[in-house]
Amino acid sequence: MCPRFEKAVDLLSKRWVALIVFVLIPGPRRFGEIESCLSNLSGKVLSDRLKEMENEGIIQRTVYPDIPVRIEYSLTAKGTALAPILKEIGSWSSEWVELGSTL
Repeated sequence: MCPRFEKAVDLLSKRWVALIVFVLIPGPRRFGEIESCLSNLSGKVLSDRLKEMENEGIIQRTVYPDIPVRIEYSLTAKGTALAPILKEIGSWSSEWVELGSTL
């Protein structure tokens, strides 16, 4: 198997990563906004995933020196390139995935 493909699948299959990307597709969001979009996601896990995704170059963290400080997360070009893939997964899931079924 291609090592790049394997790394990509490992990254995107990590719990919450694809959903965080999906939430950021419309545009930048603050931490609390991301957290409120994803029920059952703890703040600790969200913080960890955001750091990992920033290290991978998928998201960008922007700090605005307002009072209080405002921090926004947005997709980089690398992250934005995932949008068509996730939209296709959404289309596939609408047609083929039944809620309550397991693999």
